[in-house]
Amino acid sequence: MFAALRQGVVIPAHPLALDRDRKLDRRRQRALTRYYLDAGARGLAVGVHTTQFAIREAGLFEPVLELAMRTAADWAREAPIMIAGLTGGTAQAVKEARLARALGYHAGLLSLAALKGASGDELIAHTQAVAREIPLVGFYLQPAVGGLVLPVSFWRRFAAIENVIAIKVAPFNRYRTLDVVRGIIEADAAERITLYTGNDDHIVLDLVTPFTVSRTTARTLCASKAGCSVIGACGSSARSNCWSAFTPRSRQRKYPPSSWRSTPKSPTATRRSSTPPMISTA
Repeated sequence: MFAALRQGVVIPAHPLALDRDRKLDRRRQRALTRYYLDAGARGLAVGVHTTQFAIREAGLFEPVLELAMRTAADWAREAPIMIAGLTGGTAQAVKEARLARALGYHAGLLSLAALKGASGDELIAHTQAVAREIPLVGFYLQPAVGGLVLPVSFWRRFAAIENVIAIKVAPFNRYRTLDVVRGIIEADAAERITLYTGNDDHIVLDLVTPFTVSRTTARTLCASKAGCSVIGACGSSARSNCWSAFTPRSRQRKYPPSSWRSTPKSPTATRRSSTPPMISTA
């Protein structure tokens, strides 16, 4: 299952279907799940921000997760990657991780938004506690909607946690995205952690931009490694509701070098050549 995650797949953030009385509409909720699977999604992220974190307050967290898992199991031609959103303080996040694991979810997308004001040590201790229950996908949420600003030092320690398998970067800030890349490289975790993007404002360039990160005298071309071959696809806004990762191999399979534009269309576009462009961080 995680091999598919490493190759690069589309994983929609599952919306929430309510009826006119604002109750869970199970029929339409199942229809959304089937729609994404029929459209070619290789996984689903359920109980995340697009599903509405407030489902927990309404007692819907478990029913929504269970409904999505059962529908996916009954409908999908190939077992999808199922990721459950995890939030709250440590006790709540651990409880949600245990529930997700019991329902058959493969990983948890960990939001740290509820831990505002916590120290770096406290954030890492929180992550370690949840990672003992289920494989984790980190989530760098933009501060404008409640996310924390997290430095390279945090991402280095986060990436060093063995049960972290991926990170979704959605800070809507290029330099903060680079902080995540750099942290993974400094933790020697590029072969284990796959990067996904939710940067709605930078999705296409996230898909095609290679990264070169300098660490002491070593230089790592992230685009040459599956785990750091950043990153892909859609964000979690109402426009797109999906996120995915594409490695260079999958990108070339879909769009071979012969199809790449030889002339930039805009000042921000990058000319493609046999030597890919690089963004370096010290």
